[in-house]
Amino acid sequence: MASRVVAQKTVPHLMTLADLTVPQIEQTLRHSLRLKQLSQPWLVPQGSLPAKKVKKLKLPPQSLFNKTIALLFSKRSTRTRLAAETSATLLGGRALFLGRDDIQLGVNETPRDTARVIGGMCQGIFARVGDHSEIEELAKHSPVPVLNALSSLWHPTQILADLLTLHEHAHLFAGKSSPASEYGWQDLRPLTIAYVGDANNILNDMLVTYPRLGHQLRVASPPAYRAPTEVWSRVEELGCDKGIWWGTDPREAVKGADVVVTDTWISMGQEAEKAERLQAFEGYQVTEQLCKEGGANPDWKFMHCLPRKQNEVDDEVFYGPRSLVFPEADNRKWTIMALFDNLFGKWAHGIPPRDQKKEDEDDD
Repeated sequence: MASRVVAQKTVPHLMTLADLTVPQIEQTLRHSLRLKQLSQPWLVPQGSLPAKKVKKLKLPPQSLFNKTIALLFSKRSTRTRLAAETSATLLGGRALFLGRDDIQLGVNETPRDTARVIGGMCQGIFARVGDHSEIEELAKHSPVPVLNALSSLWHPTQILADLLTLHEHAHLFAGKSSPASEYGWQDLRPLTIAYVGDANNILNDMLVTYPRLGHQLRVASPPAYRAPTEVWSRVEELGCDKGIWWGTDPREAVKGADVVVTDTWISMGQEAEKAERLQAFEGYQVTEQLCKEGGANPDWKFMHCLPRKQNEVDDEVFYGPRSLVFPEADNRKWTIMALFDNLFGKWAHGIPPRDQKKEDEDDD
């Protein structure tokens, strides 16, 4: 009997949102909201919904049924781990946490061998690493998709959560309620988004994403803290530099800002630089006074990826009515769920918008 050769589809990996087209980013966001709306009714206490509504409930797609996603984390995590484990369950699969003390990686086994072994037993790898070269090595040798959960250069899942949060709150920036489409999607007008702080992986993915979506990005950082050459090369390659202003004065950065964003000044692994960094970022704390003096939009909102330290933003802003930080944290679940569904369940970076109707039919 002649053997049948089955073509192996090229394994997709996602390291940064720079790897996605604008339609793919927008589809991922819409899919995230759709999954959120489908899933939330299943998460309320049993008996709290009317019987008629229960009968109409749809399950989210079970694209991870009987599949296992390896969470290969060499750094601590709260939101990313919680989002990964809970969303994998909703998709019918399992997330298997593998911390630095759980496996042989970096001790008795190379990333190449580890990627092959994990990929032989799991159907996806969600990796939170130190240097970006570590995840590139995993992706190079993995027989299954690898998704960047955080590296020294990029943090794509966080920026997707930020964007979903902004779309859900689009009415706050429109001056009036905008009509919502199915699943509550709201179009977002072009915004001025200010980032005040360290040029880290959060900012890097903002730099290659926001300008492509029509938003203006205004950045303030001390002179010694700028985007690495390899990141700025991607920024220029995508034409994003035309939508970016970069200076050193945080007051100048927040001029006309609709949204003000900051992040930690001392990332994991930079503890030895604490004193130097605190001195360099003196005057960068986000406060009402700073934004008023800088001329931010009177209705500006605040975002932070967490965990937060008070020297980055004061309590008045962080816990006040301007803050979107906790809806932003909640949305880590739904954007990671969308990526798990698309990348691990369906082996595609993003399903083009024209295929969304077919996706709806397949899930019925």
